[in-house]
Amino acid sequence: MATDAHDPSHDPSHEHEHGHGHGHGHVHGSEHGDEHSELSETELRVRALESVLTQKGYVDPAALDVLIDTYQTRVGPRNGARVVARSWVDPAYREWLRCDATAAIASLGYAGRQGEHMQAVENTPSLHNLVVCTLCSCYPWPVLGLPPTWYKSAPYRSRAVKDPRGVLAEFGVRLPDHIRIRVWDSTAELRYLVIPERPAGTERFDEAALAALVTRDSMIGTGLACAPAAASR
Repeated sequence: MATDAHDPSHDPSHEHEHGHGHGHGHVHGSEHGDEHSELSETELRVRALESVLTQKGYVDPAALDVLIDTYQTRVGPRNGARVVARSWVDPAYREWLRCDATAAIASLGYAGRQGEHMQAVENTPSLHNLVVCTLCSCYPWPVLGLPPTWYKSAPYRSRAVKDPRGVLAEFGVRLPDHIRIRVWDSTAELRYLVIPERPAGTERFDEAALAALVTRDSMIGTGLACAPAAASR
């Protein structure tokens, strides 16, 4: 289970929920930057293999890009958006999600590798949740697809814990000072799904329309659910 870890030298309006049991170094600079550009041995091997397969005509780079994009930005986040939308319209499902997120999510058909143990964390008018994996890049694939590059970067992994309010501001999310920020540290044993607040003015929206307002970033905590007007543009 996650445990509280407060550092009085930093912003007292945020908390860190973690399970890795290790220290966190501070890395300056934007989380979108690439401060560790050298490829690992595994990455070099993957690129070399991809190059050989492409040269031999076994792999179409364009098709591969489409496949990666599908899992990274379409299929996965769409699944999570459906979970969120269902929780907004169905109080019984929302309570189930709170008590047993793994089972509630699986009931919609989203289960499997990287999603065996899930916990849903809800945003409220006084609390904003942010998810990070400080050790590596643990991420709930069944509901969010493949993790974005910035989620795996060292700057994000360290700064999300040390300066979550600053990181959120760089993503365009500027929260009032009275809103507390809780940082959840994913592990191989437990992954998190943020349930963003339902946007105002959506009282008459059906579940499908609500799901269209839910973004990948809002389910990580680095974004908010879209306002209806923004989603229609």
